[in-house]
Amino acid sequence: MRKHYIDNLRWMTVLLLFPFHTFMIYNSFGESFYIKGVETISVSAFIVAAWPWMMPLLFTIAGISSAYAFRTRTPKAYLKERVSRLLIPLIFGVLLIIPLITYFAERFHNGYAGGYIEQYLLFMTKATNLTGYQGGFTPGHFWFILYLFLISLLALPVMSVCKKSNWTLPVEKINLFFLLMLFLVPLLLQPILDISGKSIGEYFAFFLLGYFILSAEPMLQLLAKHRFLLTGLFLAGIVWISVVFLTKQNMNPILYEIIVELYAWIGVLALLGIGRQYLDFDHTVTRYFSNASFAVYEFHLPCIVVLAYFINRRIPNPSLQVVLILAGSIPITFLLYELFRRISVTRFMFGLKRSKAREPLPFPKE
Repeated sequence: MRKHYIDNLRWMTVLLLFPFHTFMIYNSFGESFYIKGVETISVSAFIVAAWPWMMPLLFTIAGISSAYAFRTRTPKAYLKERVSRLLIPLIFGVLLIIPLITYFAERFHNGYAGGYIEQYLLFMTKATNLTGYQGGFTPGHFWFILYLFLISLLALPVMSVCKKSNWTLPVEKINLFFLLMLFLVPLLLQPILDISGKSIGEYFAFFLLGYFILSAEPMLQLLAKHRFLLTGLFLAGIVWISVVFLTKQNMNPILYEIIVELYAWIGVLALLGIGRQYLDFDHTVTRYFSNASFAVYEFHLPCIVVLAYFINRRIPNPSLQVVLILAGSIPITFLLYELFRRISVTRFMFGLKRSKAREPLPFPKE
């Protein structure tokens, strides 16, 4: 049976990237961005509260989806799908989409006045800390696709051996307390290959937790049963992390990291429990957004950056800037999706599917 709530949680989380990356322009916690506006503490609190759980949720969902897919696919078929859906869009995204973003970052931060082709050479040769916020080489937001591809490769041997031997975890013996304590797994793996605050080890842990544990129906039933408790803890975490940020409290950094990791894991569990109970439905609209979610992830950031570059130079009011950036970037992103999914070359380049809005995505059934 198809898990519609997994699709719905995925596209809902991806849509949150519109306000998330728009608000990054105005962050007040000292991090640069491709375009910078007036520092605003309220939108910064949103970023601080959302960042810990958004990407872990997407990696966990990727693990759950892989568990469903691997039941009907061979390792070779799974690898082929990962190449076409992740590696190829990664290559074309870094070559074609990210240089557009860094072009405007160079103009904004460094007063770059050269042409786009010259900047393209600069993008390929200028060493950076890999964020590319002020120009130079970066995978940009395609870091998620890069990590997901690498994690899929790392997990494939484990997945293959377990499938061949019919080995599964005794998830029916896992209670809620033990499930909550599993936040220690990503916490302990977090130092492994941590690049600019994005840890392959940590996200690999979330992927495996999704694959081996949260894809099991008894676990999903457990999350749905305790959804109110988990949601209460999640909301308490949002309040806590927002208060800590807004009041600028000085905490022991190790203790802070532990609490934030627990908060992220509770957020993943709570949203899966809520989704399992309330979001397991299928509709033409939800199917459309599900089909578009990957393209939205690819195309949303250049739309935001380009619009912000021109809007912030002409509109002095930060609140109006935010409204205009969101009002412009969302429809332009979906227009790009509608255009590129109709052209065979761009469908191939960006890993898109030419599925009609009324057709379900070809996810394998349980």
